[in-house]
Amino acid sequence: MNHEPVTVIGAGLAGCECAWQLAKRGVPVRLVEMKPKKHTPAHVSDDFAELVCSNSLRSDELTNAVGLLKEELRRLDSIILRSADQNRVAAGGALAVDREGFARTITEAIRSHPNITVIEEEATDIPAEGVVVLATGPLTSDAMAERIQKLCPEFDLHFYDAVAPIVTLESVDMESAFFASRYDKGTADYVNCPMDQEEYIAFVRELVAAKEAPVHGFDDGGVFEGCMPVEVMARRGEDTLRYGPLKPVGLRDPRTGKDNYAVVQLRRDNAEGTLYNLVGFQTHLTWGEQKRVFSMIPALRNAEFIRYGVMHRNTYLNSPKLLDRYYRLKSDPRVRFAGQMTGVEGYVESCASGCLVGIETAAEVLGLDAVDFPQETAIGALGLYISGGSVGDFQPMNINFGIIQELGYRVKGKRNKNTAISERALQILSDLQRDKEVLKL
Repeated sequence: MNHEPVTVIGAGLAGCECAWQLAKRGVPVRLVEMKPKKHTPAHVSDDFAELVCSNSLRSDELTNAVGLLKEELRRLDSIILRSADQNRVAAGGALAVDREGFARTITEAIRSHPNITVIEEEATDIPAEGVVVLATGPLTSDAMAERIQKLCPEFDLHFYDAVAPIVTLESVDMESAFFASRYDKGTADYVNCPMDQEEYIAFVRELVAAKEAPVHGFDDGGVFEGCMPVEVMARRGEDTLRYGPLKPVGLRDPRTGKDNYAVVQLRRDNAEGTLYNLVGFQTHLTWGEQKRVFSMIPALRNAEFIRYGVMHRNTYLNSPKLLDRYYRLKSDPRVRFAGQMTGVEGYVESCASGCLVGIETAAEVLGLDAVDFPQETAIGALGLYISGGSVGDFQPMNINFGIIQELGYRVKGKRNKNTAISERALQILSDLQRDKEVLKL
């Protein structure tokens, strides 16, 4: 049976995942992507699914909600998770990837799929006919943003996102640093750059006073907490960083056998282990100030910065008022959204939204029953939160156990409780894969 193609606009993580889930079920896809002809301010590669804010997809453990979400996606044959696993780099208990290899693997899989036709052009309008998935990301072009604004009068919500700097490993002074993972979990994959009290206080003082790059309309209150610029955190108090990204807990210095006053962690950014990013150092300082202030960290006194941090505006929908649990526009269900524009926050969450949209859209096109992923699953809980589960002002949300259906019985210990929630979710997903035809395809 021939089916009309579904148009997916945007080949980021959500768009690629959505296209993959549709195509693998025999639904033809027109994937419209403006690369390589045009790039957003935050992107540099011509490949699809380019990672910008971090190379880490966070915890891989089932005691963590994002670990559960990733395992659900693996079981749903996510192209994003498949690529992540193939391009994994050491990062303790986290799933971090080689950025270039990750994007290249996804791009090759998408371009070579017989049911996907890639259209290399900027989409400036929403097609008037057929099913359309808008996965244009938080940096949607002005022309498309204007079209979405007309569809969604409450579209103009926003927060700001910041990207961390990257240094070369060979330029790090390893006499002032050591390899370790917090609490010795996994292998010693992080480069830890300690500071004593005097060094830390001087660093914070200069960080607070450093000159910021101009970002139109920026204010501290518009920053998403998960990507808070390091200088904004420093303004909240002298010890804020020591209890945040620079906390020394669980990082005993092998040279002294003791914890340090503060520790900056560097995480591997490529498979070769030659590049490392400064964990938690999203920033919008000027490049010159980044070099000056971050070089005050003893191990980074002679660091070679191959990429400085940058700041950009992310835009998202007031999704609870606009979208249903399938991420369809309530006022026009032919149009649906996926990715960070919906208010899911994080790479894995963006992938999950694209996966759900792709599967449920395939079911609709093929005339099969919807899956209706329940709140007991991470992928279902995220969709239900986005479509109406928030209270008060809607804000971008990472996956967390707080939005997943409670167990209904007591389990002693947080880790044991989280494990039980994850085990229940995976069993429910297994049952759905047995019972729902669209998940058998």
